[in-house]
Amino acid sequence: MPGTTEIAPGRFRQDLGRAYEDFGLGDTYEHRPGRTITEADNVWFTLLTMNQHPLHFDRVYAADTEFKRPLVNSCLTLSIVTGMSVADVSAKAIANLGWKKVELTAPVFVGDTVYADSKVLAKRLSKSRPGQGVVTVRTRGLKPDGTVFLVFERSVLVPTRAQPRV
Repeated sequence: MPGTTEIAPGRFRQDLGRAYEDFGLGDTYEHRPGRTITEADNVWFTLLTMNQHPLHFDRVYAADTEFKRPLVNSCLTLSIVTGMSVADVSAKAIANLGWKKVELTAPVFVGDTVYADSKVLAKRLSKSRPGQGVVTVRTRGLKPDGTVFLVFERSVLVPTRAQPRV
């Protein structure tokens, strides 16, 4: 679990993340702190990724849509929510194995504060990589009122305690 490890008498190193044994089936980790998404976040990410859809940065265009204002780029919300989960889920990961079942369930707007949680769905020791295991979580992005705006499953390859990473 996140904390510190004494590496020499009186010397400590921050120890983020979980080893394979620290994940419990059905456990849910609430990821904090939350993150308020700014207009700069949305515009910069949208332009950086070359997404030219005007719904993300053109207020006049967005005013004529059902949303009446620009939407936050969904790839940005996926990135932020994934990032929020790193300390609990993948800070010790050897590899991120992928996302699946990505669902965008509600819009996110500039000024929204987002939170996230992850529930452990499955875990198994690797057959081909001794000292490592695969953990699968379902991560949700939530607004303060409980609205779920994003859900996805993610699998990561993590070390066991017998195979620590430096």
